[in-house]
Amino acid sequence: MRASALIRLAFLALLLAVAGCSRFGKKGDVTETLPLDQLYAQAKEALQHGNLGRAEHYYERLIARFPFGPYTEQSQLELAYAQYKDRKEEEAYSTVNRFIKTYPTHKHVDYAYYLRGLINFNRSSGLLERYIDRDQSKRDQGYSQQSFDDFAELVKRYPDSRYAADARQRMIFLRNNMARAELNIALYYLRREAYVASANRAEHIVQVYQGTPQAADALAVMAESYKRLGQDKLSDDARRVLELNAPDHPYLAGHWPAKRHYWKRLVPFINRG
Repeated sequence: MRASALIRLAFLALLLAVAGCSRFGKKGDVTETLPLDQLYAQAKEALQHGNLGRAEHYYERLIARFPFGPYTEQSQLELAYAQYKDRKEEEAYSTVNRFIKTYPTHKHVDYAYYLRGLINFNRSSGLLERYIDRDQSKRDQGYSQQSFDDFAELVKRYPDSRYAADARQRMIFLRNNMARAELNIALYYLRREAYVASANRAEHIVQVYQGTPQAADALAVMAESYKRLGQDKLSDDARRVLELNAPDHPYLAGHWPAKRHYWKRLVPFINRG
């Protein structure tokens, strides 16, 4: 009996110790006791000083403790920005989408759309590619398309937003980059002598990405592809359109300039006559 009683007492003491540690842990986290305005102020200060982990924790606790009100609304937006800067793209995207759905008429919702575009603008690059200059047109273009759509929605909904001008510039860059990605594919097919595929891909570029620098190059690919296929009329038509839109294009002079890196690997094929 005595041994059994000692075991029960020891177990009870262990439970009390664990409970005490738990209570101490909660007391040790100031985010559980700070009033709303101070909690927001410290979260904001952490964000401004680049202490992203601390800022995220403070914003998350504020939102959990005070689920309603202007501080909470602003905290959700700033939490998304902190996560974005901390390279937590999935979390940032989820947070900013939740903000847009919850507060569609918020005075800063235009920034939320802009931030969503920024998240997708950068999220396709991997860890190595953040530090090494890589050709973005050779990556998966899914996020580029989504970013373009996000910025387009911002410009459509809020054309006078302070973020609209930058969004439009980024859309131009993204569109050119996506056109270049398509051109890389067309050139790959041309290099592999898959001339039907290269012609079709080039035609797609001309139709979808009019006005980009790559549209003229796509016409050159079309002219060359049809020439290799023995479709002289189609080749002449593509060449004629190229002459009208880019009369100084190197293809019209009978060569592919080596200084333009995406033509380099094609020179052996072109020179075969």
